[in-house]
Amino acid sequence: MESSLSQYRIFFAVARTGNISRAAKELFISQPAISKSISKLEESLGVSLFMRNSRGVQLTAEGQLLFQHVSNAFDALNRGESELRRIRSLHIGQLRIGVSNTLCKYSLLPYLKGFVGRYPHVSILIDSQDTARTISMLEQQKLDIGLIAEPKNRKSLTFLPLMQITDVFVCTPAYLENLRIREGEHADLFETGTILLLDRGNMTRTHIDAYFAEHGIEPKQVLEATTMDLLIEFAKTGLGIACVIREFVQDELKDQSLIEIPLESPIRTRTIGFAFHPSCVTRTTGDFLRFCLPDRPL
Repeated sequence: MESSLSQYRIFFAVARTGNISRAAKELFISQPAISKSISKLEESLGVSLFMRNSRGVQLTAEGQLLFQHVSNAFDALNRGESELRRIRSLHIGQLRIGVSNTLCKYSLLPYLKGFVGRYPHVSILIDSQDTARTISMLEQQKLDIGLIAEPKNRKSLTFLPLMQITDVFVCTPAYLENLRIREGEHADLFETGTILLLDRGNMTRTHIDAYFAEHGIEPKQVLEATTMDLLIEFAKTGLGIACVIREFVQDELKDQSLIEIPLESPIRTRTIGFAFHPSCVTRTTGDFLRFCLPDRPL
């Protein structure tokens, strides 16, 4: 497009009003400036666009043709602006979140419930997957946000802490009592009991394996599960001693359907939070982070 948008806007106003004086008042531009702009546009296009008459100006055949296209263009621009205003006023948007099954159920869903209530026109997409996959997709800018345990190497990601979690071992009172009856009061629980763990490859399992290695612990009987929910249910069923996140079994510990096994050396706490690529923060992403972390500057 050789001519400027402002020239077409002036042309459109003159053609629509049929009068340079009225177009000048509408656009808050002087009449000489209007005439000069029209002359430049005609010179650029190599055609006459207007004919003067007693009432003002009238479009030539070439001017009529151009007016049709310019009208369509400005209609499209107006529709685009209206759509953007609608999107902004209704907070229409999309948010794609990567999160593990465990953190989704126990940490993310409570926030999503409130967020969707406040922003009902935001489409939420959940990628339920392991932390390593979430981090990879964040780095590739295929996700807006990830809810993960704080990684040792953040690389290009920004991490905002949400809460701390503590891994503990729990079982039913009956399981512990029967284990002690069978193996003796002072028996090593990791050597004599069935230890319920998440399967290998999970970030939590990696964290616990590092704890075992650091303290020379080698469980003799291990039963693996794919999710934290299964571990909790296995423990409540009395299948063994499960490694779970304390914050996610508060109700069971309170009603004593599960009891916590004291450790000589507590497992190091972890921080979970929201990770995102700083160059991919959309308005919807910002709304979500401010909703979940209202006191933390972005």
